[in-house]
This record gives sequence, structure tokens and C-alpha cells, in this order.
Amino acid sequence: MTVKSSISLTDEQHSFAKHLVKAGRFQSVSAVLQQGVELLRRQMETDDMERAALAELLTRRRAGKFVSGKKMDDQLSRLFASKRREHGVQD
Repeated sequence: MTVKSSISLTDEQHSFAKHLVKAGRFQSVSAVLQQGVELLRRQMETDDMERAALAELLTRRRAGKFVSGKKMDDQLSRLFASKRREHGVQD
């Protein structure tokens, strides 16, 4: 089902949409706008999923074990030294 809707575009937006139609990329200005709305819907869904995933990750991290900055620096130093030895890189 389609619904007719009246919209307003800037001159630049209308010119761009008409250019896409003239270039054969879309059948009509309406098709250009439909595609734009669909892309916006998908982007918003993706943003919502990413926000939910980040919230879940933060919740898990808050519930996990934290280490001090000093301990993390020490762990990273040991890891870097190990990788340098492994790859034959001198300090």
C-alpha cells in the first residue's frame, strides 16, 4: 500500500533528486525519496542495535573485575616485551 504525502524540498534537494531520475538511477522523484526514507529507517535501526550492544557491553564490564592503572601498565609492558622478543625486535 502506498500513501500520498505532500513534502517540501529545498531547491538543492529537488535538483539532486531530479538529476538521479534523469540519470536513470530512479523512476521518479518519489522513488528517490522512498529510498531515502528506507535508508534512514535502516540507519536508525542499526544505531538502536549498536546502542543496545554497547549498553550490554558496559553492563558486563561493570560487573567484571577491574585492575588498577599500574597493574594494567605492568601487564602491557610484559606483553610488549614478549612480542618484541617473539619478533626479534630490540628495545
